[in-house]
Amino acid sequence: MVVHEGRQVKVTVRDKASRLDRYLTDVLPELSRSRLQKLIRQGNVVVNQKSARAAQRLEPGDEVCIYLPPPEESMLTPEQIPINVLYEDDNLVVVDKPAGLVVHPAPGHTSNTLVNVILARCPNLKVFGNIRPGIVHRLDKDTSGVMVIAKNPAAQQYLIDQFKERSVLKVYLVLVKGRLSPPQGVIEAPLGRNPADRKRMAVVNGCRPATTSYKVREYLGEYSLLEVTPHTGRTHQIRVHLAAIGYPVLGDAVYGVRSPLLKRQFVHAHRLGFRLPGDGKYREFVSELPIDLQCAIKELRRQCVAVKSRGSGCQ
Repeated sequence: MVVHEGRQVKVTVRDKASRLDRYLTDVLPELSRSRLQKLIRQGNVVVNQKSARAAQRLEPGDEVCIYLPPPEESMLTPEQIPINVLYEDDNLVVVDKPAGLVVHPAPGHTSNTLVNVILARCPNLKVFGNIRPGIVHRLDKDTSGVMVIAKNPAAQQYLIDQFKERSVLKVYLVLVKGRLSPPQGVIEAPLGRNPADRKRMAVVNGCRPATTSYKVREYLGEYSLLEVTPHTGRTHQIRVHLAAIGYPVLGDAVYGVRSPLLKRQFVHAHRLGFRLPGDGKYREFVSELPIDLQCAIKELRRQCVAVKSRGSGCQ
C-alpha cells in the first residue's frame, strides 16, 4: 500500500485481534510504529469513527481511518553553498559537513546553515519540521564529517528510529592530549547540564546514562589519535567523557585544551553506517580527515621525528 501525505487511509480489519499500533505497522509498512503512535496520540486515527488508543484491541470487521497530515513547508531561504555530497537517492542525501557550518537554524540565526544548503540542493524537500527539515541527527558547529539528511517523512522517521534504537554506527576520529591508557576501553558516566554553568555539559550523577567506547589508533608523542564510538547520543558526549577521564580534546576551548596547531576542536565524524530507507540495505559512508586536521597530525609526527633524532625517544 502506498501512503500519500495529506489524505485519509481506510483499512478494514480481516485478521485476528491485534493491538492497533501493531496492526497498522503491518498494513502500512511505509510508516514506522513510532510515527503511527504519534498519529494516534494526535487524534489522527479513529476506529469505527471513534477516538482510538495505541494499545486498543482490534477485532475482525473494525474499520480504521488514518489521517496523514501534509508535511510542513519550510519558511527558510535556500542558499547555494558548496558542499561535498557522498551519496544521494530519492530518500536521503549524505554529506561531508565542513567545520564551521551550523547544522540547523535557531532563533536569530536563520541563514548559512546546512539546512539552507540542503533546501537549495533539494527544492522539493517535503519533511516534517519547518526549522529542522530532514534533520535526524546533528554535529556541533566545529565538528566536521558525515551527516545524513532525509528527503521525505517516511525516510526521516525510518532514520530517526534507527538512531533511537542505537543501531546506527558512528565512528569519530579524535585527538586528545595525553597517552591514553589502556589503549582500548569504554567510558560509562551519566551526563547532564553543569549545575555551575547551564551552557556546559558535565558528568552528573543521576542524569542520563551515556556510554562511549574508544580505541587508540596512533600515539603521537604526548598525544593520542583515537577512534571513538558514542553508543548514546548525549550533547557534547565525546568531549565531556574524554575530559572527565583526563584526556581532553585538542583544540576544544570549552572542555579540552587550546592548541596553536588548531583553530577548532579535533573531532571528526569519520564513519556513519545505517540501513537505507526503501530497500533496508546496510551501508557505511566515510569522510577522510579534512586538511586542517591532517596538518595537525603531520606536525605532531614531524615533532616526534625531531625528538627521535635527538635521542629523546618519542614513541
